[in-house]
Amino acid sequence: MWARHTYYFLKPCLPWSFRLALRRWRARRQRVIFADRWPISPGAARPPKGWKGWPGGKQFALVLTHDVEGQKGLERCRRLMELEARLGFRSSFNFVPEGEYSTPRELRAHLVANGFEVGIHDLKHDGKLYRTHKSFQANAQRINRYLKEWNAVGFRSAFMLHRLDWLHDLDVLYDASTFDTDPFEPQPDGVDTIFPFHVPSDNGRPGYVELPYTLVQDFSLFVLLRERSIDIWKRKAAWVAQCGGMVLLNTHPDYINFSGGKGQRDEFDVALYEEFLLHVRDSHKNGYWHALPHEVARFWNSLPEATT
Repeated sequence: MWARHTYYFLKPCLPWSFRLALRRWRARRQRVIFADRWPISPGAARPPKGWKGWPGGKQFALVLTHDVEGQKGLERCRRLMELEARLGFRSSFNFVPEGEYSTPRELRAHLVANGFEVGIHDLKHDGKLYRTHKSFQANAQRINRYLKEWNAVGFRSAFMLHRLDWLHDLDVLYDASTFDTDPFEPQPDGVDTIFPFHVPSDNGRPGYVELPYTLVQDFSLFVLLRERSIDIWKRKAAWVAQCGGMVLLNTHPDYINFSGGKGQRDEFDVALYEEFLLHVRDSHKNGYWHALPHEVARFWNSLPEATT
C-alpha cells in the first residue's frame, strides 16, 4: 500500500513513456508468475450457495461497461454508443465527476434515453481516493452528491483500487471495482468469483452488490501485453459461459482508435471490440442475459438471502 501511494504521488512528475514501459515490464513478469491463475482461475467457477440461474433460464450474463478517463474518451462516447446500439448491445458509461473534463448533462441524458446507463468513476481519478479512511469519508459525501444529481446507482474506483468495507459510505446499489483474477492491476487481489456477490453492512446502512469484471481490461490486453487478437477474451468468455457465470467486460473509449489509421501507442483498433461483440452475438446467440449493471444488481438483490 505504501508503494502504491508513493507511486500515485509521484505519477504526475513521471514521463508517460516511462510509466508505460514500467507497466509493460511488470505485466510481462506478472503473466509468467500467475500463469496458473490468469486469465482463468479455476476456483472462481464455484457458484454461490442456493444458485438457481439467470433470468429466463439463460446460460450466463453479459455486462458491458466503459470507464471514461479523459477528454479524448469523452469525445468518443457517442461513437461507441452508436456502435453498440447498431449491433444490438447496451452498456454503462462511468464518468469522472472532478477529473480533467466536465460531463455534459446532454450526453448523460442522451445515453440514458437510448437505453444505456451512467455511473460514477471515482472522484478525481488520481489514485488517492483510498489514502485514508477519513479522507475517503469526506470524498464520499461529494461522490454521493454526484450520484444524486446524475441519478446514478453505480460506482467504480480509478485503477480498480478497492476497500469494500469503506464503500458503505456511498449511496450505491452496486460497485464494480473488483475482478475475479487480474495480476496486472495496481491492487491485484482478486475476489476469485465470476458471480456477483452481496457486501453486507454492519453499520446500519444498506449493503450493496459487487460486480467483478471477468474479462481482462482492454488497456492491459492490447497496450500492456500487446496482444493483437481477441483470443483471450473469447477463451475466457467461453469458460465463464460454460460455468454459468457473468461475462463482464470493461473497456475505455480513451484507448479505442475509431479513425481506421494507425493509432497512438496507448490505442487499439475499434475493429477488435466490434469483433468481440459480433463473436458473442453470433457464437452464443440467445444463450445469454444481456443486462446493464443496475439490472444485474437489482436481480441479485431479489434473490433469497442464501444466494446473495
